[in-house]
Amino acid sequence: MRTSQMSKVVNYIYEFGSITPYDAFRDLGITKLATVCSDLRLKCGINVFSAIEKSKNRFGEPCHYKRYFLDEKEYRNYMKEVYDELR
Repeated sequence: MRTSQMSKVVNYIYEFGSITPYDAFRDLGITKLATVCSDLRLKCGINVFSAIEKSKNRFGEPCHYKRYFLDEKEYRNYMKEVYDELR
């Protein structure tokens, strides 16, 4: 994997707070975000947090995908919001 993909993902998360596979494809041209995040963990030692989101696809069918964070505080705030919505 090219280091430029890792730096693009890190910069994107710093700018927007998180990234999804759709964001990575649409905005960065990266098709395997999970691999990039794994490399950030294993090769660079960067803590990457993830949360599974549920949504509907363009056909109205349920689907799941991951949202990735670099900052534990952002991740915890996001998870708190999700938990509060479920109550």
